[in-house]
Amino acid sequence: MTSSPIPTLTPTEFEALINDIRPNLHHYVARMIGSAVDAEDVVQETLVKAHESLASLNSGANVRGWLFRVAHNLAIDQLRRNTNQSLELLDEYQEPAVSDQPLEEKELASFALSVFLKLAPKQRSCVILKDVLGYSLAEISELLNGTVPEIKAALHRGRTRLRQLSKSIEISAPPLDENELELLVRYVDRFNARDFDALRTMLLEDVRLDLVGQVKTVGASELNNRYFYAYSRQNNWRLVVGKIEGHLVVLGYDTVEQSPQPAYFILLTWNESKVSHIRDYRYARYIMRDAQIGV
Repeated sequence: MTSSPIPTLTPTEFEALINDIRPNLHHYVARMIGSAVDAEDVVQETLVKAHESLASLNSGANVRGWLFRVAHNLAIDQLRRNTNQSLELLDEYQEPAVSDQPLEEKELASFALSVFLKLAPKQRSCVILKDVLGYSLAEISELLNGTVPEIKAALHRGRTRLRQLSKSIEISAPPLDENELELLVRYVDRFNARDFDALRTMLLEDVRLDLVGQVKTVGASELNNRYFYAYSRQNNWRLVVGKIEGHLVVLGYDTVEQSPQPAYFILLTWNESKVSHIRDYRYARYIMRDAQIGV
């Protein structure tokens, strides 16, 4: 007698899960690595690994937990590469005798991503999963492979440290690149004027486009025929020059929503006076939840 095959996720089920969980994956990774901009790269790498493993994913398994573990490990890898931080072990701490209060929403909103980055990685992870994303202690212990008392201890220390750091850390703006600012102003002025012929002259012939969550393409002609054409057919956007996490960016406002806050941003990479790479987050607006505008 042969056993029945284990049901796997269908591509449709998987895409629905990805669309649902992607904003929270970004929310988590942004605080783990201290950057909303770089977090999207980690999320995309997570989803590439997920697609590669689709055939082996059991539909009855905790796929959400698995995706967070993949994102967590990739975030830790990036931290090791960029900061040489060692991964803190959970079991070096005693469980606190008295439970502390969870971080309130107002507190969390006031913490810059760079403040989270000052925590040891495991403390940071526990605080994000519990106080930002609302996971239970049992769920976090499964995700991080630690006991509930160890998770409580790391959570306590992380909360205490965050509250201390929030009173002492000052964020200084990096120096402004006047040449890049001049180029960006020119780019935005032409974009708002819908002068896409003039805009095309500012692109390298092998310019890369990443319309995040939608499409990637290469070549000025491709951008002109698809990307600029799509913008030209719509009247619900207005662009201005701004800053996010020290990066000069193009901030996109939704003129239908008429919100005072930008809805998305576009990040340009320059090669001398030409655009070599465009990352447009118009269809990944969840990134604005964590983006530090004007910093």
